[in-house]
Amino acid sequence: MGFGVSGSTAIIFLGVLIATGTLYTATSHAAENLVEAQDADAELALERKNTDISITNATYDSGNSSLTVNVTNTGAQTLAVDETTLLVDNTYTATPSANTTVDGVQTTNLWHPGGNLSITVSSPSSPSRVKIVTGSGIATTEGVN
Repeated sequence: MGFGVSGSTAIIFLGVLIATGTLYTATSHAAENLVEAQDADAELALERKNTDISITNATYDSGNSSLTVNVTNTGAQTLAVDETTLLVDNTYTATPSANTTVDGVQTTNLWHPGGNLSITVSSPSSPSRVKIVTGSGIATTEGVN
């Protein structure tokens, strides 16, 4: 065998080695992304399972055109006030932190299990129902008194 056969064999071997290294890197990265996505999905499912809320009351005050909604965190998951959404008659209502209190405290964003969230918004007329949605998508609906 001459140098040409040995040289070409070495080049082919080197090419196979580089291709295998590239394939391993790409496959490893894809598998790592898949595992991270499955972990995130499992964590979100656990959060949803541990989240539950109930509307204690929703009261409209015609004197000052305000709607007050009181909600209790009946689950085991601590919720964030700024991730909680209020829908009034299927219309999104911005819930600024100035109009929310958790157990009477206005400066907190944490809504612990057993805690009561009170949201007050202005409403020109008496709505028929309200809906509260948490950051993880758990929701409850109640009629307005």
